[in-house]
Amino acid sequence: MSTKFSRKTFLKGSVAGLGMMALNVCTAGAASAAEPAAAAAEDTNSLNLIPKKAASVKVTSRGSVSGGWQGEPVFPNWKGYVDDTLAMNHMYTFVGYAGQGTLCVEPESGVTGFNLFVNNRQINTAAMAAGGVWNVDISGQTINGRNTIQVGGIRPRGKKVTVRVGYPTVQEGSLQDVGIDRDALELLEQIIQADVNNGFPSAQMAIVKNGKLVYQNAWGKVNSYNPDGTPKTDSPAVTNDTLYDLASNTKMYTANYALQYLVTQGKANLDSRLVDLLGSAFVEDTIDITYNGYENPGLKVNKQWKAELTLRDILRHQAGFPADPQYYNDSYDQSSQSIVPGAVNVLYSGSDGSTETRTETLHSIFKTPLMYEPGTKTVYSDVDYMLLAFVIEKITGKGLDVFLKETFWDPMGLTRTTYNPLQNGFAPNDCAATELNGDTRDGYVSFTGARTVTTQGQVHDGKAYFCMAGISGHAGLFSTATELAKLASVMLAGGYGENRYFSRNVMDTFTAPKKEDAANWGLGWWREGDNQRCWYFGTQSSPNTIGHQGWTGTLTMIDPSENLVVVYLTNKINSRITDPANVNEFNGNWYTASTLGFVAQLLYQGLQNHGTDPNNAYSALLEDMAESKFALVSEGGSVPATHPLVRSGYAVLEAMAAHANSTHSYMDRSYFNDALTLLDDTRDAEELAKLKKMLNKF
Repeated sequence: MSTKFSRKTFLKGSVAGLGMMALNVCTAGAASAAEPAAAAAEDTNSLNLIPKKAASVKVTSRGSVSGGWQGEPVFPNWKGYVDDTLAMNHMYTFVGYAGQGTLCVEPESGVTGFNLFVNNRQINTAAMAAGGVWNVDISGQTINGRNTIQVGGIRPRGKKVTVRVGYPTVQEGSLQDVGIDRDALELLEQIIQADVNNGFPSAQMAIVKNGKLVYQNAWGKVNSYNPDGTPKTDSPAVTNDTLYDLASNTKMYTANYALQYLVTQGKANLDSRLVDLLGSAFVEDTIDITYNGYENPGLKVNKQWKAELTLRDILRHQAGFPADPQYYNDSYDQSSQSIVPGAVNVLYSGSDGSTETRTETLHSIFKTPLMYEPGTKTVYSDVDYMLLAFVIEKITGKGLDVFLKETFWDPMGLTRTTYNPLQNGFAPNDCAATELNGDTRDGYVSFTGARTVTTQGQVHDGKAYFCMAGISGHAGLFSTATELAKLASVMLAGGYGENRYFSRNVMDTFTAPKKEDAANWGLGWWREGDNQRCWYFGTQSSPNTIGHQGWTGTLTMIDPSENLVVVYLTNKINSRITDPANVNEFNGNWYTASTLGFVAQLLYQGLQNHGTDPNNAYSALLEDMAESKFALVSEGGSVPATHPLVRSGYAVLEAMAAHANSTHSYMDRSYFNDALTLLDDTRDAEELAKLKKMLNKF
């Protein structure tokens, strides 16, 4: 009589057979403290031996198992089925970093022994008694990136072991720990300090690599200038604890983070329509405006466009809203999208910064017609993220600031990340100042309610300050480089400690190219793509590098391929206007320190030098940078030595001198001598004499 076996039956038999084979080589497992070791004899096939090679790790009892986990596999067969993926059923992979990591291990009552491996290294399970919950320190076994745990040999058969995996956190470290050449950071320091010496306001930087905070530093003064542009000598120095106005970096760490969290939780859908979330007034209140340079489709069509807008359209900056309608400026002409003295702003909502005006601003957004058909253009618009703030508040039933504090800042221990610092326990000098004369651009701009004193501790952005009570999705957040680097690190793993924030699928959705021909954009995130954001992220970052920048002079860069986060904050607009013909060009904009992307460019040279000495390459690069600076000076015609562009050129040369002084290299000295020929003997005579004295130090 023959017996027929289905594939499923055969697989079950194979699994059982494999289990018996595995049993014969199982060497890990332990009797629990609650059940004598002799109890292992109940399963005569179990060897229950702890091999000498098993790693002894710190095991401590844990009470609660509440938390947000990177994974909670229940072994055996954590995927819930048995098939020819048997090996997969006993393994689980997670993101971690060398030198840190804790598992929460829970063998159910009655377990007499089990095997636990981390990255193929066996862990001694003797102290993990059945029926208990145990924190297991695996910091000695973890590696940077993908880590694998393996659990099997559970005895008696049919019993389960649950392993909960937390997220990595940011811990203290050093440049040497992560293989970053200290010379690269020294060069960055020399450039930034030389710029500060020549008139640049201030900067702050933090670097996290492989889960370690390996660098933090600060340069300059909290408020560098008096309103008339003379140096302010009584201002305190910036420290690593100084708060900076993040400007548009706010977008990522408020609206994007909130939505990524809500989508992960299933509480938001990217294809939800704005009208369904905010009500019919979003469409019905729309008024008719003909924007200069754009065809007016008519009010009926415009309303139809608005009725179909989704969260995804908003995040792509393709919704159709104008970039900056200045709802707070009573002299703003909506048709020309410009300030016109005497004009009537038909979308004016107020300028007192009250919560009532914030509510009125939502109504102004409802009234705002679209400038172009959604999806046909990309127009970077603050209105998009103002809207998202209201959407998040509608979904959560909480103020945006309250939701973010409860969800991210407090659980992560971030005490210097906030909206409205002056209302939340901080003093003006805790914050880097921005514009010297409020909103007036040194007196060249005026509107009702404009601030006229130096902005410090208040958000610089007018829409955030006047229209949104300082709390918006597009601007308003203050933080330090160190705290923002910790917050940015969440994008590498999806959570922090025992706080689960974003699923991998959601992070992939938000950071993927929004279109094939627009790979420099994700959903809100800026992407490096094919060298499309090298002005910010350098040319050596990976194509999947993401981040953002802010108008006040701030940068976040996150490179998942390198487990690298760089946050560089400046207050470059804490300076006078260079030329009244362009009221958005501040003196601080001319310096190397303001260009943001130079940080990434030099840092990667220190990260990817492959054991070579990069100092000669640094000097050659500095000479090229100086040549570019003075080429711009020449293009400007007769530019005086006091012009910030010339001063920034001097700063590069001074950085070259400092670099050559530190290396004592003949080649570095040679590059420096060559660069001195860029100077004009008449205009630059004083600086030339200064630099030659620096050279004499060799």
